[in-house]
Amino acid sequence: MGKQESLVSGKNLEDDDEMGLDDYSKRSNSGIYGAVFNLTTTVIGAGIMALPATMKVLGLLVGIIMILLMGVLAEISVEMLIRFTVQCKATSYGEVVQHALGSPARILSEMCIIMNNAGVLVVYLIIMGDVMSGSGRHAGVLEQWFGNGFWDDRKLVMFVVLVVFLAPLCALDKIESLSMTSAASVVLAVLFVTITCVVASIMLIEGKTASPRLVPDVSSKKAVIELLVIIPVMSNAYVGHFNIQPIYNELEGRSPRKMNKVGRITTVICVVIYWLTAISGYLLFGKNTEGDVLTNFDKPLGIRFSTTLNFIVRIGYIFHLILVFPVIHFSLRQTIDTLAFSGAVPLPESKNRCLGLTCVILGIIYAASIMIPSIWTAFKLTGATTAVSLGFTFPALIALRLGRKGPLGLNSRDRMLSWVMLVVAIIVSIVGVVGNIYSMQDGSSE
Repeated sequence: MGKQESLVSGKNLEDDDEMGLDDYSKRSNSGIYGAVFNLTTTVIGAGIMALPATMKVLGLLVGIIMILLMGVLAEISVEMLIRFTVQCKATSYGEVVQHALGSPARILSEMCIIMNNAGVLVVYLIIMGDVMSGSGRHAGVLEQWFGNGFWDDRKLVMFVVLVVFLAPLCALDKIESLSMTSAASVVLAVLFVTITCVVASIMLIEGKTASPRLVPDVSSKKAVIELLVIIPVMSNAYVGHFNIQPIYNELEGRSPRKMNKVGRITTVICVVIYWLTAISGYLLFGKNTEGDVLTNFDKPLGIRFSTTLNFIVRIGYIFHLILVFPVIHFSLRQTIDTLAFSGAVPLPESKNRCLGLTCVILGIIYAASIMIPSIWTAFKLTGATTAVSLGFTFPALIALRLGRKGPLGLNSRDRMLSWVMLVVAIIVSIVGVVGNIYSMQDGSSE
C-alpha cells in the first residue's frame, strides 16, 4: 500500500507512540488480552438483551447481515479514533474531539458520553431489579425461590445490589484494575450464549420452534415504524468508544498496532456473541420475544431441566451486568470530572474527589432507575442519538477534519470510508428519531 497506509491498517503509526504521557506510562500494566476484556465488557452489556427483539423485526437473514455490517463499521470507527488519538496525544475522547472540532464540540461529545453512559447504567440497574424482584408481567427470581416478601421489593433489591456489589467496584480509580472482573463478565456472557444456543438447538431438533421470518415485515404502517425504530438499537450494541483512550493509555507497551489488534479481537468476539444470542433468542421465543429477552426466561421452556437453566441464565447475566457496570461507570465519572473540575489534579490522585463523585453518580443512577419503568424506550432513544454520535458521527468528523493533510492525511479510500460512516450515522439518527416520534404518537393514540 506504500507510505500512505490505509486508515484501517495504521502501519505508519505501528511503533510505540511518543505521547509524552509519563504519568500514564508509569501506571500502564494492562496486556493486550486484559485490554480486550475491558473493551469487550464495555461493548457487551445490556444491549445484547435487545438483539433478539431486533432479529424479530428485521428477520433472520437481514438481522445477521446488519449485525456484521454494524460490527465492521464500528471497528473502522475505533481505528479512526486510535489513529487520531495518537496524533493529538489525547488522553480522553473529549480531547481528540476538541483538537479536531473545537471546545464546543468537546463539550457536546462529553455531554453525549454522560447521557449515554448514565442511561446505560440506569438500564442495567432496572434489569437487575426486574429479574430479581419481578415486574408487572414476569416473576422475579427471589419471588420464585422464597415467595412473596420484603425481598421482592424492587427498590430494596436495587439498593442492596448497588451498595453491596456495585459501589466497591465503582470506587476503583483505574480501569486496568477491572480487567479480571471484565474477564469474568465475558465468561458469564459466553455462558448465557451457550445455554441459549443449546436450548434453541434442542427445541429446533424437536420441532418446538416456529418458522422464523427471514426478512422484515413491511406490510403495514405499524410494521414500517417498528422497523425504523429498531435499526438504531443496533448502533447501541457496539458503542464502547468512550473507553478507547483510557484502555489505550493503560496498555502495556502501547502502540496503535497493538490497540488495533485489541479492537479487532473485540469486534470478532462481539459479532459472534451477538449472532448467537440474537438467533437463539429469536428461535426460542419467536413473535413473543420481548425487548429485554432476559425476562422471557421466567417460564418453562418445554425441555428437561428448563427451570434450572432459566435460573442459571438469569442469575449468570445479572452477575455479568454487575461486572460490566463499573467499566461504564469509569468513563462516566471521568467525563463528569473533566467537565466539573477542569484544571484540577488527575482524578486517581484525589481519593476524596473520586469517592465523592462515585457516591453522587450512584445516587442519581439509583433515583433514575426507580422512576423509569422500562428499558426499551431508553435503548431506542440513545441508539438514535448519543450512541450514533459517539460511535460513528464524531469519529468520522474527526478523521475528515484531521486527515486533510500531513503525514497522517487520509487517502482516497479512507476519506470515502469516513464519508460513508458520516452519512450512515446521519441517516440512522434521523430515521431513529422520526420513528420514535411516530411510535410514541401511535402509542398515545391507542
